[in-house]
Amino acid sequence: MAQNISEHKAFSNIVAVSASMHSIFDAIKRVALFDTTVLITGESGTGKELVARAIHSNSKRKDRPFIALNCGAIPEQLIESELFGYRKGAFTDATKDKSGLFEEAEGGTIFLDEIGDLPLTLQVKILRTLQEQQIQRLGDTQATKINVRVITATLKDLDKAVADQTFRKDLFYRLNVLTIHLPPLRVRREDIAVLAQHFAELQKKKHQLKKLTISKAALDILTQHSWPGNIRELENCIERAAVFSEHGMIDTQHLPESILALARVTSSSPQQQKPRANSLSIKEHTKNIEIELISAALKETAGNKTKAAKLLEISQRALLYKLKEYQFITPERSQRTRKKK
Repeated sequence: MAQNISEHKAFSNIVAVSASMHSIFDAIKRVALFDTTVLITGESGTGKELVARAIHSNSKRKDRPFIALNCGAIPEQLIESELFGYRKGAFTDATKDKSGLFEEAEGGTIFLDEIGDLPLTLQVKILRTLQEQQIQRLGDTQATKINVRVITATLKDLDKAVADQTFRKDLFYRLNVLTIHLPPLRVRREDIAVLAQHFAELQKKKHQLKKLTISKAALDILTQHSWPGNIRELENCIERAAVFSEHGMIDTQHLPESILALARVTSSSPQQQKPRANSLSIKEHTKNIEIELISAALKETAGNKTKAAKLLEISQRALLYKLKEYQFITPERSQRTRKKK
């Protein structure tokens, strides 16, 4: 088993050993000192809300509320009243006054996740709130001053959204004052083992187990996986493995079949050969590039050839031909071979 989790650095409930994440820890400490807006970007499952909470807990607002809202999870017709509140009689079901999340976060921080999903009509109101530091409840004739720090996050490309006119340029500039980008787990593989052990420790406490460790073989497979769902996917994987584990040990057979299948594909893939010294053969270089791309696509899609073909932008028939040509051994073929034996 790898080093104990206690030997690694953790910052505000974020566990990481990679240089890229420790640079982010430093950035969090700096931006926490200021009340300006922060935009957190990154793929789904990379821990954007954890970073937002870390900024809040290291700021002067730490003793005040931290309110989080996923803008993509609330129906468009409800999100305005959820954020800004309403007065009695503002609409049919408004039988009494209700404060919105901005008011509930008074003195603290409001975290708007998936800000890229916010309707254009509401983007105008958010911009006005940021500029004037006040909100107006639905059905109210007067504005209310607020003292709230706004942190937002998105997995969308807001530059593209601005170009497509689905996101306001002025709001984008207002949000994009300080940006923290979270790298996906596949580009910081040194964090995978320590995170896996961290989640195993949490599962041990949750289920009151005497011990729960991860075998080296299982850690090797986890470390090689691309984790398209990032940290959230890894956490779910460890939770599942903990349920099926025996004698306090998570081993390879306790990992999901999708991950094991991908590991078989990767280990059975033809080794990429380096072109001969001074080789100018287009055919030789093309073959190695294709092998590399096919291996990456199969890894990204957990061995799903239909999805891999789409990523490669070729037909599934063409992919099957290349798999045969380059002598890839897929999980299905491997299983058939074992059955024949």
